[in-house]
Amino acid sequence: MVVKMAAMDDHERKIVVEFCHLLDKSKNLFNGLRDLPQYGHKQWQTYFGRTFDVYTKLWKFQQQHRQILDTKYGLKRWQIGEIASKIGQLYYHYYLRTSETNYLNEAFSFYSAIRGRAYYSRAAKEDRYVRDMGHHNESDLMVKKLRYYARFIVVCLLLKKMKLVRDLVMELDKQIVDYTSTYEPDDQLEWSLVLEEIKSFIKADGIVSVLHADSNTIVLSHRLSPLTTPPVEKSTYMNLSLQEIVIIGNCNDQVKFSELTMDMFRMLQTLEREPQEDYNHLYESPGGPGRVPFGQKSIKGYESPGGPPGRMPSEKSYSVSSAKGGVGYPSMVMCQENGDRPAKRENPHKYLLYKPTFSQIMVFLASGFKELPANGALLLYISADGCFTSSKHPEDVGYDLGGVITNSKREPDHSNKKGVHSKDMHCLYPGDLYPFTRKPFFVIVDSDNSFVFQHLPRYFGMPLVILMSPQDIPPNFHEQQHNGNLFTMFLHSPLTAFCYICNINSVPIHHWERCQSFIDRFVTEASRLLTRSRIDPVYVSFFGDDFLRLLLLRYVFCDISLHLHRAFKGRQLRPRCQPPLPEADLLDHPALHHLVLDLAAHLEVRSHFIETNEMAE
Repeated sequence: MVVKMAAMDDHERKIVVEFCHLLDKSKNLFNGLRDLPQYGHKQWQTYFGRTFDVYTKLWKFQQQHRQILDTKYGLKRWQIGEIASKIGQLYYHYYLRTSETNYLNEAFSFYSAIRGRAYYSRAAKEDRYVRDMGHHNESDLMVKKLRYYARFIVVCLLLKKMKLVRDLVMELDKQIVDYTSTYEPDDQLEWSLVLEEIKSFIKADGIVSVLHADSNTIVLSHRLSPLTTPPVEKSTYMNLSLQEIVIIGNCNDQVKFSELTMDMFRMLQTLEREPQEDYNHLYESPGGPGRVPFGQKSIKGYESPGGPPGRMPSEKSYSVSSAKGGVGYPSMVMCQENGDRPAKRENPHKYLLYKPTFSQIMVFLASGFKELPANGALLLYISADGCFTSSKHPEDVGYDLGGVITNSKREPDHSNKKGVHSKDMHCLYPGDLYPFTRKPFFVIVDSDNSFVFQHLPRYFGMPLVILMSPQDIPPNFHEQQHNGNLFTMFLHSPLTAFCYICNINSVPIHHWERCQSFIDRFVTEASRLLTRSRIDPVYVSFFGDDFLRLLLLRYVFCDISLHLHRAFKGRQLRPRCQPPLPEADLLDHPALHHLVLDLAAHLEVRSHFIETNEMAE
């Protein structure tokens, strides 16, 4: 923007020059973020810190000198909104890089302030203004506004603020109509598709509704909290903690929004802790009854008010006081100057890979592998369509039985031999994972070709567990498969999945709470039985970690529920695990079977399950 300096005194000129300097510097730093590596922990933190610092100064500066900037610089509301939007994006990307949900709340504060103060409310009129200034295409501001809405919706989805999500979708719908009717843009179809994606995603996420007494839907959080942390009888052999996670999503027919499939969305929440201030507010609707945490009477507060709970001391914490009162200087904490990672962190670090190429998978797995501290475990979660083979006489179980497709991109065939069947470049085969079994490795595969991963060998003698989804589902569930895979649903919310396989679409909240108590009792009993049974020691080594213990016990619930369900007959319709869990001491234990059948009876769907006298058949 060209600024007229003639009508200013020296003080005003200095303020305008300083603002322009901070604005240009912030834009340059922000644009440089895309060049930073997406993996690792140390390579990007310094640059992020500099970017946070400049945006903090810019935000405070425009607040302190708003009158001069309005009158002498011609500061527009959309420009303030643009700064706030960039800060929101910074916090969202910092969440993606650290997996700390506290930063999602910071992003929400800024995005919410933009909407509350209507910074983009005159975008269409101001579009003509910036066009006249010669700096933008005519519709640029409207596009910025639409992108802001899409980003805000993603943050609200991750925070489970579903009522606000629905309001934002209605507003976005209206904005897209205004945009297309005013400008007749080339990207009209793209924005219509974005809107449809969001609507489909919201619908799929609410596949089972929990209803308040007034019939309004209650939104439940499924992140880990004292309410859902399974109890365990600790032993010295439980020495591993989940530190690094790679989440891969590529199910072609599954609903998705942004670069998150429904399975990825569910799994990433399952592998995060509830922010501590939200422990007693796990319902979006007020008035939801509370649950008693497993074996806990009190909840410890934040470690510090300025940063995320339990952050890793080797990471810098950037805390903004809130968009409501203006941005304060980021509070940076660096307790370990050598950059070493301590074994304990609030949330394991995650990489989210949507339709990754083979080379991307290898890079991110290798990065997670490299970053593992002593006694750390790496988790690989895959939700993808199967890649099948026509080989009738497989010689190598690592490659000849197929795998899962992670990307539909076609690569040129460089084979010179006619009649040679080359393997798919972007099929992830079990053999591709062999190198990563050098360290503790926990693998979850949700696919129609999942069982091929049961042959992963333990060449290096390190703990290795593979949980595999059923390879098929009964025909009456096929039409709903685009709403997310059943196995992942069980790992994310066992009660939701149980209701789903019993064709229950809605449950009153008081009924839901009663049913949840059956799940809690099942998990407690299964935890006790697992630690006392004759079981492969690798399970014990993983069982001390809260997240891995939760996944294992929910796997047991899934296996028993499907085994007892009349519609899930046949081994293809049940999950598998490697090493196998004990049948008599765990999977066929009468106490666990009776708890599942009691739950079915309470939900009045007992007829969906086999009779007690059929169990021995």
